[in-house]
Amino acid sequence: MHCVSTRGRTPRTALARALVAGLAPDGGLYVPERIPTLDTVQPGATLADTARAVLAPCLDGPPLRDALPALCAQAYAFDAPLRPLARRGDHLLELFHGPTAAFKDYAARFLAGTLARLRPADAPPTTILVATSGDTGAAVASAFHRRPGFAVVILYPACRVSPRQAHGLECWGDNVRTFRVQGTFDDCQRLTKQALADDALRARLPLSSANSISLGRLLPQVAYYAHAALRFFAAHGEPLNFIVPTGNLGNACAAWLARRMGLPVGALVLACNANDALPRFFAGEDYRPRPARATLANAMDVGAPSNFERLRHWHRDDAELRAALRAFAVDDAAIADTIRQAPARHGVVPCPHTATGLHVLERLRAEGDARPWAVVATAHPAKFESIVEPLVGQALAVPPALAATLARPARGEPLAADYAALRRQLQAPA
Repeated sequence: MHCVSTRGRTPRTALARALVAGLAPDGGLYVPERIPTLDTVQPGATLADTARAVLAPCLDGPPLRDALPALCAQAYAFDAPLRPLARRGDHLLELFHGPTAAFKDYAARFLAGTLARLRPADAPPTTILVATSGDTGAAVASAFHRRPGFAVVILYPACRVSPRQAHGLECWGDNVRTFRVQGTFDDCQRLTKQALADDALRARLPLSSANSISLGRLLPQVAYYAHAALRFFAAHGEPLNFIVPTGNLGNACAAWLARRMGLPVGALVLACNANDALPRFFAGEDYRPRPARATLANAMDVGAPSNFERLRHWHRDDAELRAALRAFAVDDAAIADTIRQAPARHGVVPCPHTATGLHVLERLRAEGDARPWAVVATAHPAKFESIVEPLVGQALAVPPALAATLARPARGEPLAADYAALRRQLQAPA
């Protein structure tokens, strides 16, 4: 597979080189030059089997083609079950069974394995720079922790993640450094993009990214949509529709890609929190990034979603894009009420992000939509116990992998939302 930039000022690039670079030289995001069609793929016995079939046309050259079975076996070692909810036709796609209890685990592990295989044995260490609104950083840290040839630098917005999320970002040590940025996620994202576009810095320090701006994060996420949709279609003979809780739009872009590749994915709806740049756009307003607002669903506190650039690239114009997706904003009061009512209404306890999706599902049902829907459950509710437990009136069991993370000592460093400050830290001796 070859890739091009969304901004059109970078020559076509081999996938392996695009994965290593993270961001295109012109500041755009890499996308496949041609999106493969998968009209003969059958559901595999396991998620790893399906992932291998779906990703094979993308990783069609050496050395990744030969490594694909091992990459999939390692990255998709835990399931992504499609769980029926209390109401017939309602489902939850549970993506929180990995080591950091969030959907980012699948793609982070796949990317780590991929970059390790692409890195020459005699190359200097690569620094993986990642901005996180709560979950990406922990998944990337887990995937690269103590991996030879790599260092990880995490930027997260101070005081804007849950206590357990913060602990999961700061508890690694060794080859992982974590900075509490005095700003928003959008500030963290801006700093990351500045570093990746800094040619002088990259000449001295090999840099890559593990944010959803990386195509190496986006492509692996197609697999779990493919697995759920193929198995559902085989059992019911109709496409499965998805509601995707959305912040930086990477997970939603993966769902769109799955549909575009010919997999039986039906309608796609974005569930946003009070950061409503996307709902406003899909309602007909001009797209305008907005300052990020702090909400209960903090991992979606994004005012300028990077992957919107990919969506625009993939559609002829805004009218075609608006016809492809719908988006709804869910405020904190609705999130809290949905969490409170979810055990009785749906038979589950959701995290605040999953609750945005459940609220949108309830809205669609109230409108008379009778199609089968799956809400994407992006994180385990135990990561947000200070929000969820008071609302449901019970303590939440902590998954063993998350408990192991919380048992580790944690240490982060403060950082101003200033690129010069980040540049100094990146060049400081380890």
